[in-house]
Amino acid sequence: MALRAGRLWAPGALWAVGLPPRRFFSCGTKGLYKSNEVEQAKFFEPLKKVMLPPNSFQGKVAFITGGGTGLGKGMTTVLSSLGATCVIASRKMDVLKATAEEISSQTGNKVHAIQCDVRDPEMVKNTVSELIKVAGHPDVIINNAAGNFISPSERLSPNAWKTITDIVLNGTAFVTLEIGKELIKAQKGAAFLAITTIYAQTGSGFVVPSAAAKAGVEVMNMSLASEWGRHGLRFNVIQPGPIKTKGAFSRLDPTGAFEKEMIERLPCGRLGTVEELANLAAFLCSDFASWINGAVIRFDGGEYVFLSGEFNSLLKVSKQQWEVLEQLIRKTKGS
Repeated sequence: MALRAGRLWAPGALWAVGLPPRRFFSCGTKGLYKSNEVEQAKFFEPLKKVMLPPNSFQGKVAFITGGGTGLGKGMTTVLSSLGATCVIASRKMDVLKATAEEISSQTGNKVHAIQCDVRDPEMVKNTVSELIKVAGHPDVIINNAAGNFISPSERLSPNAWKTITDIVLNGTAFVTLEIGKELIKAQKGAAFLAITTIYAQTGSGFVVPSAAAKAGVEVMNMSLASEWGRHGLRFNVIQPGPIKTKGAFSRLDPTGAFEKEMIERLPCGRLGTVEELANLAAFLCSDFASWINGAVIRFDGGEYVFLSGEFNSLLKVSKQQWEVLEQLIRKTKGS
């Protein structure tokens, strides 16, 4: 389950403008992912620094939907710190402007804000025109805008279904196809990245519209990876597991009751962090990953494999219980 955006910090770099390293996120992550972590988490401490070399995106343009908050804000921050001119888009212009100003003041690189509802193809078309006008054709396109909430499927209205699928699947398609057409006309290569979720692969109850839409996003990206590679366009997907962010957890775990249980089933013993996701996203969109195309990267601390293993619940069996079980097994004769 991809859980979205909060406020985190990461030491990044302002080498491009001759300033010393500084922290890009406004507060620590400890309040988000430390509270319920389990013993093994000490082996999997998250690094809180930008991974790629300085200026890895110097002279490049990055377009990020849902860039005003959460994961989108985190990815924008890292790309901007590495030299990219970033353009962020979402429905809430006041949030976008505040984020653009905050990141730009920290990194020294211009961040543009464009209001866009990805569900509206005409608005998407106008946004892409403005993107090209203010920053040029993008080198990086990140489809991060999303919507989700938990609900028994029998309680879903047609409008509820349409709201989620319009944002997640149709919105991603409108942005991808509109920008793709412009890049093909301009004969310019680029890297596309979509943010989905681990249950896009398996499905999940209580988030059925999201699961169906995210699965469609993944298949679309894999399909375009094969069709549009000849135009210099790459398409990859990240499936985040639980990363605690205000927007997502308020809709997917409104009481906080599931967080402890969630962490206990994560082999790495903790939730993910925004800066870890941002580092992976930056790598996949960089020239260092130019031979990665059509990939779907699971990024979940081992949650998927834990849930998939039929006998993984035996982790709860104590040493003493194993002694008893072993004796019972040894006494078994025949088939």
